[in-house]
Amino acid sequence: MKAEIITIGDEILIGQIVDTNSQFIGQELNKIGVSVYQITSIQDDEQHILNALKEAQERVDIVILTGGLGPTKDDITKKTIAKFFKDDKLVEYPEVITHIKEMFQKIGHPFKEIQRYQAQLPSKATLLTNSFGTAPGMWFYENDTVFVSLPGVPYEMKGLITNQVLPRIQKQFQLDFIMHKTIMTYGLGESMIAERIEDFENNLPTYIKLAYLPSFGKVRLRLSAIGKNKETLEKELNEKVAAIYQLIPEIITGLDEDSSLEKRIGELLQKNNQSIATAESLTGGQIAANIVSVAGSSAYYKGSFITYTADTKINLLGVLPATINTYTVVSKEVALEMARGVKAKLQTNYAIAVTGNAGPTTDNTDKSVGIVYIAIISDEKEIVKEFNFGQPREKVINRTVSKALEMVYKELV
Repeated sequence: MKAEIITIGDEILIGQIVDTNSQFIGQELNKIGVSVYQITSIQDDEQHILNALKEAQERVDIVILTGGLGPTKDDITKKTIAKFFKDDKLVEYPEVITHIKEMFQKIGHPFKEIQRYQAQLPSKATLLTNSFGTAPGMWFYENDTVFVSLPGVPYEMKGLITNQVLPRIQKQFQLDFIMHKTIMTYGLGESMIAERIEDFENNLPTYIKLAYLPSFGKVRLRLSAIGKNKETLEKELNEKVAAIYQLIPEIITGLDEDSSLEKRIGELLQKNNQSIATAESLTGGQIAANIVSVAGSSAYYKGSFITYTADTKINLLGVLPATINTYTVVSKEVALEMARGVKAKLQTNYAIAVTGNAGPTTDNTDKSVGIVYIAIISDEKEIVKEFNFGQPREKVINRTVSKALEMVYKELV
């Protein structure tokens, strides 16, 4: 089964809001065995909506629309849907009026006539009661295609998807199983990984696909399988995962988001009853934020010093003025002194320190934009490395965070 998600609203197209609805719907459909074939965002325009509905009907089995169901004049979805279904007409659903009045009564809000428009739906619609809002959802079945129209308010849409739409789809259609296994890797780019597992990928059966999902400093390898037998698919995927582990074991931290680098770092520190602290310059606390995003990180993470200027490096971390004068703040010498300072002050087993030029200017340094120094020190040894992460600023900062975590993870392993 294939589905298309259509989001309606100028606010999405102009970037005023982020379309999180499609992400949620896609995830939930996938869980029950429905593949999302396409996601489309369109204007609040009648002809545009009509064209999108017609084109989607030719492509997929299920069409889910979100947005455009409010009581104001700019919400034209219901009228347009009625026109799409062979000039259907809007009729008032008394049960919706009753529902709206009961909701308003609970919050002490008077019922106004403008709300009556919420109860006017195409006559061919099957009503989907919205327990969390006033705009009902609608279900249509036309020419072997299911059309579902939902409000755009995220928590209202989620309630309707979970409680009504998914159970109806599962009841109406015989669905395949869709399964995924995602392997987390760090330290190699996707092209290098692809080269190392090329033979494995070329020999995958047609019902199993491999996708590369790169981001700063890491690549997720997602294996996806579609079939009728859940147990067979799971067995096949587990075998494929094991094969990848044999090919690139040194860069794998585990499966799925539960094996993020920061989580694995925490597990290793806790296992050895050790602690860590951070000293950050150009990253402004982002390394710390990643570490503390893991629940229970207070067991091993002591804290951070964000020393964005030369003065704060000197006053808070004890970096020597002579070191800065000789080598500038962007140097391996300063990175090491920052790491030593935070480790000593917070009395930890490990410390991370970063300093560099994120851009757009180089301030009072002799290093170009993109040059970064990362120091990792422990009770046993000290490591400092130079990197050139290029431009722009955001890329430099994000790659610094990823590389710092990768370096400390390798030391812990």
